Amino acid sequence: MGLKGAETRDRLLDATQELIETGGYLGAGLNQVIAASGAPRGSLYFHFPGGKDQLVGESVKRAGRAIEDDLEDLAGSATSAAEFTGAVLRRLGERLEESGWRKGCPVATVALETASTNDPLQEACSEVYTSWESALRAHLAGRPDADDLAVTVLALVEGALLLARTHRSREPLDRVARQIGTLLD
Repeated sequence: MGLKGAETRDRLLDATQELIETGGYLGAGLNQVIAASGAPRGSLYFHFPGGKDQLVGESVKRAGRAIEDDLEDLAGSATSAAEFTGAVLRRLGERLEESGWRKGCPVATVALETASTNDPLQEACSEVYTSWESALRAHLAGRPDADDLAVTVLALVEGALLLARTHRSREPLDRVARQIGTLLD
């Protein structure tokens, strides 16, 4: 694929990510993706012959990798698991607030809308959550309960994001950060 083709593909993925983060799977119609990306309709089907599900699945995975990259960046400066998760919650809170409370988790809305009815998208969401659990588990290495704690922390973070978005306040994120600190120390 040439540079122009890669740029068009990236624009389609960027537009899809924006639409699914703010409006979910149902809010990311193909017409909206085409309009938001500025790409021709034929390009969508050229780059994503599997249609909307392929486009959304790849967008979810791409967004998941971006969050995982953020986790790795934050991991380098954290001296403890509690400090690491606090930094993650602050970063996610900044992202949420800067978006006008529109962008919580780039995976959760799609997972909630499609996990019971769409196997490919359920698998994409599961893959992302599994990678995030692994990143958290790496910070809990050496603890006998690392597997359970990684899932617990991820569930607390996801719940805090939902509450923060709903209340349009970072307070749930701050409260969860304190409780995770207590749990991990």
